[in-house]
Amino acid sequence: MKESKSKYAKASALRYDPKKNNAPVITAKGRGELAEKIIEIAKKENIPITKNNALADILDGLDIYEEIPPELYKVIANIFAFLHKLNEKAAKSFLS
Repeated sequence: MKESKSKYAKASALRYDPKKNNAPVITAKGRGELAEKIIEIAKKENIPITKNNALADILDGLDIYEEIPPELYKVIANIFAFLHKLNEKAAKSFLS
């Protein structure tokens, strides 16, 4: 019997507001069908998605509204910087 891929899916959503938090915060997380729904909503809302299984495992261990631990600052900062560059490129091409 073939098992559903969504059974193993994990997804987390992060938000960073430097006025409110010292670090990015988990705003949503889930496994299986809930993870698939988080991903579906992100795609629908044009929210960038990145796949990193090791990071997903770590974020899955955190609670909703919990700030990420200092050990993840560099990894998350790199992801946010990459997404920021993508947004800048998209804005430039839109304005061109």
